[in-house]
Amino acid sequence: MSTPRPADERDGDTASPLSEWPEDLPTTVHLPRSQQIATDDSDDEITEKLRRQGARIGKGTIAPAVFWPSLSVILVVAVLSILFPETASTAMQGTQGWIVANLGWFYMLAIGVFVAFSIIIALSSWGTIRLGRDDDKPEFGLLSWFAMLFSAGMGVGLVFYGVAEPLGYTTGNEKPGWSGEGVELSGDAMAQTFVHWGLHPWAAYAVIGLALAYAIHRRGRPVSIRWALEPVFGERVKGWVGDVIDILAIFGTVFGIATSLGLGAQQIGAGMQVIGVVDEASTNFLVILIVVITFLATFSVISGVGVGIKWLSNGNLTLAGLLAITALVFGPTVFIFQNFVESLGIYLTNIFHLTLDVGAYTRSEEAQSWFSGNTLFYWGWWIAWAPFVGVFIARISKGRTVREFVSGVLLVPTLVGMLWFSIWGGNGLYRQWFGAGDLGDITAEESMFRIFEQFPATQLLSVLGIILVAVFFITSSDSGSLVVDMLASGGHPNPPIWSRVLWALMEGLLAAALLLSGGLTSLQAGSLVTALPFSIILLLMCVALVKALSLDRAVLREHDRLRRLDAVTEHIAGEFGQNYPSTDEVTELVDDRIDYRLSRSRGIMGRSGAAKGKREGGGAPSAPTTQD
Repeated sequence: MSTPRPADERDGDTASPLSEWPEDLPTTVHLPRSQQIATDDSDDEITEKLRRQGARIGKGTIAPAVFWPSLSVILVVAVLSILFPETASTAMQGTQGWIVANLGWFYMLAIGVFVAFSIIIALSSWGTIRLGRDDDKPEFGLLSWFAMLFSAGMGVGLVFYGVAEPLGYTTGNEKPGWSGEGVELSGDAMAQTFVHWGLHPWAAYAVIGLALAYAIHRRGRPVSIRWALEPVFGERVKGWVGDVIDILAIFGTVFGIATSLGLGAQQIGAGMQVIGVVDEASTNFLVILIVVITFLATFSVISGVGVGIKWLSNGNLTLAGLLAITALVFGPTVFIFQNFVESLGIYLTNIFHLTLDVGAYTRSEEAQSWFSGNTLFYWGWWIAWAPFVGVFIARISKGRTVREFVSGVLLVPTLVGMLWFSIWGGNGLYRQWFGAGDLGDITAEESMFRIFEQFPATQLLSVLGIILVAVFFITSSDSGSLVVDMLASGGHPNPPIWSRVLWALMEGLLAAALLLSGGLTSLQAGSLVTALPFSIILLLMCVALVKALSLDRAVLREHDRLRRLDAVTEHIAGEFGQNYPSTDEVTELVDDRIDYRLSRSRGIMGRSGAAKGKREGGGAPSAPTTQD
């Protein structure tokens, strides 16, 4: 028996080992390289590839069926809010009230589904599927990837609500149904804050990010929301169905960013009031702030200082970390750690109830108002932000497995967010209930600056806080306009500068309009209203992911089975060819044996076949005869 040949010899010179990514997979799993966008493609080559994949890109490198409807509706909402602020405020708040009263349960259930779905997907056999080719490696190291995940969710909101939310739940904004008062509510307040800023919002981001990462890196599709739903709608995503999906994604992104910009402007104004730059942060002053910072964000787009913005973003995260460490060291350090541990226990104990608490047994206008201004506002805000954050985390996650992706997206930002609120919220709670007790009537925008009063270098810390919020403001507008521009350009990774500038201006305009039409209430209403249709898209993405991952696993298993069968067949054929005679040799051997046995046969009179052959003139047999 010969020694088995190596796999590369058995499969032939052109065949690749079974471990390599096969190129002949069905297009339902992986598009051919010729259709995929490469990093060294020119803009014209990218546009042509997008068109071959079904993107309808017109003049100016925009998708007219997505760009113009999105721009028109957002512009109309902004203009009407400026011209008729009271009417716009009444309409938006009325819509918000109807959603809270009739569909609040849907938002709560949807977020719960996203949490359960993400965990189940990570723990399933699909968790080993790689977001890219099976032989792709992660583009970023683990620590760098974690840092970028945190930066995606670390924005103006954490700074704005860091002190105010846990404190507010104990000083006048208690959740309906809670028992106790004041300091007795501190644990519940922290746990409720963990719900709003932890696992639940990041589960929504994980769903859209995973669906996009699979479509972009595994299948080779463009960066566009519609392709995440291709397993559900098929070829229809190339038509009006896909256009509606991308339009809704643009609505959600623009309104979500406008909400953040409005909150950021309010906090910058409060900080400038604290350090004495202005006497009062009026609405007109806040609008001026929005105009100025939107101009800075637009300038960063025009000047092409994207690398500078990247470094500025990293510096901003460093600044946020330094401020948090300052609050930890100079604040009540021991209480902060105690606060974190005990609040985490209350959160884990009540997580199911907190997830699905819709206030069904506290039927009052007060309860409805609380949910609309707190939990449901956050769910709407996160869902509105989901396209922006989803695109970002999808782009940086090539090469990760499904399990790595979900684990990183859910656990790391959640833990960091809990620590952030434990530090800032712990400072506020300690000062209110065990210290000066003078924070009971503060507003959210001024809360961080009031905490700075008890630290050394108060003025410096306040200035750094203003810078922190301003840079978050600029980078959110800049990055958000890029994502919106890509969606409005058919998924083109290098959309035109002029349209990116336009979207940056639209975000600032909408933020100013919402502030003029009702301030924080209108900002909350805008996010909640625009998030409703996109929440349905996120649920459909869950279905699409199940179908895509099931098909992916089935196709690859069948492909691997066939390749192994081919390898075994070729191996057996090779072994037979090495150890046995050729076909001609086998034929001669069999013929000789047949001839020999015929010569040994005897007729009815006892004569052999050979003798009979001689008598009849036949030739002699090839084998001699013998007597029995």
